[in-house]
Amino acid sequence: VQLQASGGGLVQPGGSLRLSCAASGRFFSIGDMAWYRQAPGKQRELVAAITRGGSSNFADSVKGRFTISRDNAKNTVYLQMNNLEPEDTAVYYCNAHIRRTSMTSADYWGQGTLVTVSS
Repeated sequence: VQLQASGGGLVQPGGSLRLSCAASGRFFSIGDMAWYRQAPGKQRELVAAITRGGSSNFADSVKGRFTISRDNAKNTVYLQMNNLEPEDTAVYYCNAHIRRTSMTSADYWGQGTLVTVSS
């Protein structure tokens, strides 16, 4: 099972980016999916999470600016980031709780994609 994240890059303050993360490989189902981020010198933090049914929650720092969505048919989670601020600069990681068989499950991580917000 692999998670492949994409969509990071350099953007000016106030700009937007959309991150994608697709799961591939053999598995039974995908449960909760989430995006985390880690800025230089800081701990990794939860940015947003979404259940298979579409319920979501967000870090206070991104509420009203970021949205999370998923396409269960494509095994993909998205993070739409609007009105980006320099403080959003970080490596963004996707995470998914994947059931590989009816009896086993585990958390998987993507490789990280760098988002830099700077003028």
